[in-house]
Amino acid sequence: MKKIILSLVFAAAFTTLSAQTENEKTVANGEFNKWSIELAGGFNKPQRPMTSGFATSTPSPYVIDLGARYMFNNKFGLKADFGYNSFEGNDDSQSFDTKYYRADIQAVANLGRIMNFESWTNTLGLLGHAGFGLAQLEDQNSALKDRMGNFMAGVTGQIKLSDRVALTGDFTTILNAAQDAGFDGASTRASRGFTGILFNGTVGVTVYLGKNAQHADWVKIVDKDVLALTDRVSNIEDKMLDTDNDGVADYLDQEANTTSGALVNTKGMSVDTNNNDVPDDVENYIMKNYTSKTDKSPLLSNNELITALINGGYVATYFDFDSSTPTEVSNGGIDFILTYLRKNATASVDIIGNADELGKTAYNDKLSNERANNVKSILIEANINPSRLNVIAAGEDDSVNKDSELARNLVRKVTFEVK
Repeated sequence: MKKIILSLVFAAAFTTLSAQTENEKTVANGEFNKWSIELAGGFNKPQRPMTSGFATSTPSPYVIDLGARYMFNNKFGLKADFGYNSFEGNDDSQSFDTKYYRADIQAVANLGRIMNFESWTNTLGLLGHAGFGLAQLEDQNSALKDRMGNFMAGVTGQIKLSDRVALTGDFTTILNAAQDAGFDGASTRASRGFTGILFNGTVGVTVYLGKNAQHADWVKIVDKDVLALTDRVSNIEDKMLDTDNDGVADYLDQEANTTSGALVNTKGMSVDTNNNDVPDDVENYIMKNYTSKTDKSPLLSNNELITALINGGYVATYFDFDSSTPTEVSNGGIDFILTYLRKNATASVDIIGNADELGKTAYNDKLSNERANNVKSILIEANINPSRLNVIAAGEDDSVNKDSELARNLVRKVTFEVK
């Protein structure tokens, strides 16, 4: 028996150390298993009544408990259990051999859930139990059969091994009422109160029954209406995201990749008053900084303005260090060129790859070529004829201070030139 208990203790310690961290599961009422079967074995110590000259070992083997438990929710339940104790004299005692049988109904409180164990562990649990029952003490060397009532209370520690099995350790105190004979069976006395005292310590397993994933011992229960409300709030929060930071929530935004800070309407679309496919804030900036102050004529025609933007390097896509894949935030440049080529079926473009000055020149020439070719491949996959796309590997761009990381970010790019 000692080897078995030591093995169980070792298994519990190993499981606790190796168990992976998992999120404690929240479920709605009724969506968890409620039944379990419990089996345990261990040691006992009868305190009184004992006849002078009679004693058991401390502790003495052995105890066997078998129970079935039903949880009304994740905090309270009932269980029926049956127990068997064996009492024998130790080396200094007169010989005796008695057996103790009991059957009890107990209330169960899941102290782990009541005290919110889930806030710091999803593996350890604690149950409290107390109830009444009937018991019988039998002397194996005589015809003695002493029937009595009992009250018992105890605590059960739990270690969750899986969703179906938990390891348990229990300590229980049993008070016997109307116990007429001593636990040794050698003497009798007329006593009607709770004079019998017996301690049990056991280690065992709990097996959870049911079709659901979790048992009431390990779940945090939330009302279905609360779960539904939580889902609705999460959906609203998702809808209120503003991915392109233009001030219009995604679920209303009809232009998902607007440049951050651009002027947009209530639908998240760039403001383009003259309908020339160039956002007003970009057009106003160019007119303010790149036209003659005395020239009152229109800046350019629609296509001329767009061509000037493209050939002036205002349309570009950028790359991370030593990468030939465009960054996600700069895909707008490729999308701009794609739109232009679709609207101008006879136009073609040079795709000009650039790299910063870090590294060997030959490697940077190769990297700039790969960047340009990757952009070309994206446009081809968008059904642009390859004959309209010309790759130019411009190699290193030495127009910025190579010792400045922020400046180097500006030259790791692909620009375009309309032909």
